[in-house]
Amino acid sequence: MSTLPNKPHTAIVLAAGLGKRMLPITATMPKPLVKVAGQSLIDFALDKLHEAGIGKVIVNVHHFADMLEGHLRTRTFPQIVISDERPQLLETGGGVKKALPLLGNDPFITFNSDSMWIEGEEPNLKRLVAAWDAERMDILMLVAPLSTSVGYEGRGDFHCDADGRLHRRGDDPSADFVYAGVAVVKPELVVGTPEGAFSANAFYDRAIAKGRLYGLPLTGQWLHVGEPHTIDEAEKCLAASKR
Repeated sequence: MSTLPNKPHTAIVLAAGLGKRMLPITATMPKPLVKVAGQSLIDFALDKLHEAGIGKVIVNVHHFADMLEGHLRTRTFPQIVISDERPQLLETGGGVKKALPLLGNDPFITFNSDSMWIEGEEPNLKRLVAAWDAERMDILMLVAPLSTSVGYEGRGDFHCDADGRLHRRGDDPSADFVYAGVAVVKPELVVGTPEGAFSANAFYDRAIAKGRLYGLPLTGQWLHVGEPHTIDEAEKCLAASKR
């Protein structure tokens, strides 16, 4: 486990959502248990976090919570702690805020449970942890080039300056980078946010307002597994990468 000062050593995998865009698959299972090339989405996330030296991972649960918890009990590493959202689904921001006492006072990683990628020369999560600079940054996002992303049909989320600082697309027709679903976050950004359900965009906007939202371009290829047809697209890319 990483013990370097100001480096993240805990994470939260956001796994509580209803997965409506993945229907009808998610009518009988939680989206994090959807398999791509034989591996569930949440196992991809947990394996990447373990490889990056993250020893403790919070997983929030709501949709088919018992099924997801049963799967998580089959894992040995990393250490998993459940943040139970059965009474109320809190969205991405509210889920992080509820789990904050479990995450601690140091920077932590947020990982969307449907984020998947093909690695480049170096593991992207290790690159993200190594690039984190608490002096300059409040959030460091892993961002994927829009031009090479698979399964994503949006117009991109952010422009990236030469120094890595991010700005929202705004009124532009497109932006070069899309949020790849993984970020290092300072806990101070979570304090004072609304109670109940809200989006993690509240954290991003706080960081942008201070000029402290940064991005690290993903190397390799981002696979956005958001709808049933994107599973096949991701599997084809994974198969091609192993040839």
